[in-house]
Amino acid sequence: MTLPIFSVIMPVYNVEAFVGEAIQSVLDQTFQDFELIIVDDGSLDHSMQVCRAFSDERIRIVTQRNRGLAGARNSGIAVARGRYIALLDSDDRWDPTKLALHFIHLNADESVDVSYSGSRLIDAQGRPLGVSQQPRLAGVEARHVLTRNPVGNGSAPVIRRRALDRVAFVHPQEPGRLCWFDESFRQSEDIELWLRMIAGYGCRFEGIEGLLTDYRIVIGGLSSNVIRQYESWERAISKAQDYAPSLLARHGARARAYQLRYLARRAVQLGDGSFAVALMRQALAASPWIALQEPFKTLETGLGAMAARWLSRERFAMLLSRRLGTEVAA
Repeated sequence: MTLPIFSVIMPVYNVEAFVGEAIQSVLDQTFQDFELIIVDDGSLDHSMQVCRAFSDERIRIVTQRNRGLAGARNSGIAVARGRYIALLDSDDRWDPTKLALHFIHLNADESVDVSYSGSRLIDAQGRPLGVSQQPRLAGVEARHVLTRNPVGNGSAPVIRRRALDRVAFVHPQEPGRLCWFDESFRQSEDIELWLRMIAGYGCRFEGIEGLLTDYRIVIGGLSSNVIRQYESWERAISKAQDYAPSLLARHGARARAYQLRYLARRAVQLGDGSFAVALMRQALAASPWIALQEPFKTLETGLGAMAARWLSRERFAMLLSRRLGTEVAA
């Protein structure tokens, strides 16, 4: 049996509105030597009916109880046969040339362990938001992964299998099972792995030109999600203390400031202006240098946070006024 060049790992959990687009974007690749491993992570909606409607023989389905994104990716990697592992979240999609361009990149330079590209952001309907992730592509060091995560999102990377296997470890509660992603993380599992690979094992990261991933942003959720995201990020950083203490000592404060600024932007998207302002204050307290290093982005985030706070107050006042007016009329 001929083994595929790529194994595409796609975890699926309650994404019936988007998963069909994700699968089709894989099947539409100009480079066709792949297997698509769909991991049903205990989906409760009609996601798997959508998946099973595709009859392509390269699609393999793995079913498991819900273990989260890290656990689903691990299950997919465990059965993958390709020399390159490509990750695609089931609410995102790829440009048709993505696998072909990563194949050229990884085949041309055996020293590259993780290949990635830029991404454009799309909304729930798949429309471009006019915003893109354009990461650092060359000269990537551990400090860049710590402070800015050039990979960007979980649908951007293509990873050499032998590099993944260098960082594998036995599950602490299940001795017979290997893990690559740390399943104790429900968020920030990506950055935990990238940091472990580059700072703990010396893996090489390099990007290629182009916005080859459509990264979907679905507005919604509560500010508590932002808090949990920050707590998970802090856990990943604390774990890195074990194998890269000097890295954290030199760049940890700046990394924390960048993360807080990023979460402030997320809070603005969620409409919580007061929380966004508080996060920006913490970011500048952690490292005021971000205002000098990236003045425009820092100022833009700060102004956005203040505008969101003002708008939320105005909206509350308007709703209160309408409510009082209704009560008076009654």
